[in-house]
Amino acid sequence: MPDLPVIIVTGASSGIGDSVSRLFASNGYRVVLAARRLDRLEAIADDIRSNGGQAVAVQTDLGVYEDIQNLVATTIAEFGQVDVLVNNAGFGRLKWLEQLDPVDDIQTQLQINLIATILVAREVLPHMIERRAGHIINMASLGGFIATPTYTIYSASKFGVRGFTEALRREVGIYGIHVSGIYPGGVKTEFKAHTGAERKTGRTTPASLRLEPGEVAQAVLSVVNHPRKTVILPWPMRFAIWINSHFPGLADWIIESRFTRLERDT
Repeated sequence: MPDLPVIIVTGASSGIGDSVSRLFASNGYRVVLAARRLDRLEAIADDIRSNGGQAVAVQTDLGVYEDIQNLVATTIAEFGQVDVLVNNAGFGRLKWLEQLDPVDDIQTQLQINLIATILVAREVLPHMIERRAGHIINMASLGGFIATPTYTIYSASKFGVRGFTEALRREVGIYGIHVSGIYPGGVKTEFKAHTGAERKTGRTTPASLRLEPGEVAQAVLSVVNHPRKTVILPWPMRFAIWINSHFPGLADWIIESRFTRLERDT
């Protein structure tokens, strides 16, 4: 009987990562949960095990390379393989650039959203190349296609993730390894609570376009079962990406007139 497949999920202690971990466990995957909050990881792992699944919680600070090495080494020691990596961890600090702290808001955001995504992928690749199989899924954002005010660093990190995903896909496809990018819009997670955003207008993603973490998790499972290069959620946002790409002047005017001028002190 073949071994059950193994998935590593970063940022697994809440939101999308929590949902992905539980969904894949219920679909027969052995799950390795990674995040800084060990108590929350252990609670999720206990739930998975109580429902007959297999899960390991690995406390991981993605800003520390040794923690990334330990995450992958622990996975191999426990389960002997890595079939799927979901690079999900990330956060945003959404303020005007001159208000962002150079270290806590700029460097750390780039470190977690982009550099850690690259380093975790790098760490699992030798194991996937050896087995000539695997799937790396990078959780990006619509901010990786459309850059808006106060998202300067967040979008920089997610544009970077998009470029990294494309290049890596072309590097490792010859080994039977798939690389996919997921680009969700607003999701009902803890993300907003940590952004530090202050909105005079109160503008936010319309409720009709806001996603549940479970919807994103289902998209991840779907792309593993039926590999694709890019998944944009929700689908109507493809139109916004098309406008931004083909009519950038119009996009500038809409954003500046409906957001920037109303929010900025001029």
